[in-house]
Amino acid sequence: MRIDALALRNFRNYDALNVTFAPDCNVIVGENAQGKTNLLEAIVYLSSTRSPRARAEKELISFGKSECSIKANAFARNRDFLLEIALAAGRRRKILINKVPVKKGSDLSDVLGAVYFCPEDLLLIRDGAAARRKFMDDALCQLRARYAQALSDYHRAYEHKTRILRDSEEYPSLLDTLPEFDLRMAQSGAVIIYYRARFCERLKEYAGIAHRECSGGREELGVEYQTVSTISDPLAPIETIYDQLRAHQASHAAAERASRMCLSGPHKDDIAVTIGGVNARQFSSQGQTRTAALAFKLAEREIYREITSRTPLLLLDDVLSELDPRRQEYVLNRILGGQVFITCCEEDRLGTLLSGKVFHISQGAVV
Repeated sequence: MRIDALALRNFRNYDALNVTFAPDCNVIVGENAQGKTNLLEAIVYLSSTRSPRARAEKELISFGKSECSIKANAFARNRDFLLEIALAAGRRRKILINKVPVKKGSDLSDVLGAVYFCPEDLLLIRDGAAARRKFMDDALCQLRARYAQALSDYHRAYEHKTRILRDSEEYPSLLDTLPEFDLRMAQSGAVIIYYRARFCERLKEYAGIAHRECSGGREELGVEYQTVSTISDPLAPIETIYDQLRAHQASHAAAERASRMCLSGPHKDDIAVTIGGVNARQFSSQGQTRTAALAFKLAEREIYREITSRTPLLLLDDVLSELDPRRQEYVLNRILGGQVFITCCEEDRLGTLLSGKVFHISQGAVV
């Protein structure tokens, strides 16, 4: 898969941009705050309708404007696609594939897939559990439409349940509605756990290989999925996980009402990471945790390839500058195959090391 051409209008700091890309490597050069990351963000959003930075879609619209658009000519599944997203303040977004309106972002993910790697991802191992849940969610929402729907359903039910528990002291009758939201959370939560467990099994294999290679065979990376304590086997069928979640809810109902908090569920999941058998988050060095985070992102790309038999777009947002020369060389040797976008502040040696095109960005324009 690849993006041949991209057009942005009123997106972040881009008033109007029309650019054509190379099918292999695209190096995007520019000083800080010129729009390099915004360009990659547009590509990520086009592949998933999920921004790696914005909390709300209105943040993507240029300051002082009321609407924006992203358009791309793409090639995937042996055919050409025209992908379009239009955002407008106060209105629902519009998504078109080959001029045909679609409702779900997962329809875009069926066409394009992207693995986005930014400097913040290097903290993936040392950050809190929320960062590792986001890593799983970002990967799985592109790969499994059922997962994306379950995650959306779970979050809605969780928010309703949280408000009910929070306000139950003032409005006790709200508690009568709790069983309905418990049911929804168990139904969608079982799907989430089912897919996360399988993803972590593949992550253990591929990230383990990448980490071993990057560390010169000196270290072993361990990965273990952690979920609700009463789930005896996260790899069990969805029906079994659902039954165990319902049992867990029943046993914690009184405690949740007393604390007025939603105490457990996949919203508390985590990935336990070890290096050489030792808790990586607590005891590993910065270099070790960066190598592990790098291994996670490279593994995400391999998992995508395995499941879809296609190579996703790889977007490296100013990551190489944060790595030492040995890790830089390892990454550059591993990104061959598929379309790649790399941002950096100075062209340095990337333009000569990697075949493809070099773009210079200044104040939201290619110069």
